Amino acid sequence: MANCIRCGRQLPPFSFKRVCQWCVRHEAAQRGEDDDRQPVISQPWVRRGESSITLTQILFGACIAVYVAMAIASGSPTNIPGDIRHHFGANFGPDTLSGQWWQLVTYMCLHGGVWHIVFNMWWLTDLGALAERQLRSFWFLLLVLAIAITSNGAQYWAHGSAFGGMSGVVYGLAGYVWIRGKLDRGSGLYLDSQNIVYLLVWLVVCFTGMVGPVANIAHLVGLLSGMSCGWITAQFRSRKPDQ
Repeated sequence: MANCIRCGRQLPPFSFKRVCQWCVRHEAAQRGEDDDRQPVISQPWVRRGESSITLTQILFGACIAVYVAMAIASGSPTNIPGDIRHHFGANFGPDTLSGQWWQLVTYMCLHGGVWHIVFNMWWLTDLGALAERQLRSFWFLLLVLAIAITSNGAQYWAHGSAFGGMSGVVYGLAGYVWIRGKLDRGSGLYLDSQNIVYLLVWLVVCFTGMVGPVANIAHLVGLLSGMSCGWITAQFRSRKPDQ
């Protein structure tokens, strides 16, 4: 994972730039080219007094542990059958509606194949770290739960089949970072255009059916949920008086 050569901050995934957007804006403000005030602190992502173990790391570890357990139970890491995923907590509508409500959340830790979990963990590591550093762990947890429940519920309402994966949450985090960073430039959040295009193109490709069965509604609703949360929090921040 590449880091900014100015401040050491982690750069977004698939980024070929060497300087983070926070440093670019800060330097522009110092030259008088940008009217938006940037907080002048040496490490804008550091929160003193917080645990070194983040919620993003816990989610990452949970997904890996569950995937390994399912691969052992099924005897294959590349093709995990539906009954195994169901046993480990995939969202299955009749069970969820009959009282197993935790499936609305546990489903996001389940992945059916190697590429599925690699793709999701890659994005979770970067996007989760960005959002959690800015929100702190408690509010980040609420954001993840809100995205997971809305995207999961929409997928069930549309198709009703058993499914799992972190993709809806990943799209939601991307939407949050994108919109919050765009509307609240002092937040320190930024998602560059090449990553936005990549995610949107992949969303469209999945809807075509070219890559097989995918929880497309979860992806779309997750993205919209994250964008909505980003817009709401940016509006709330803009109404707070300057300290």
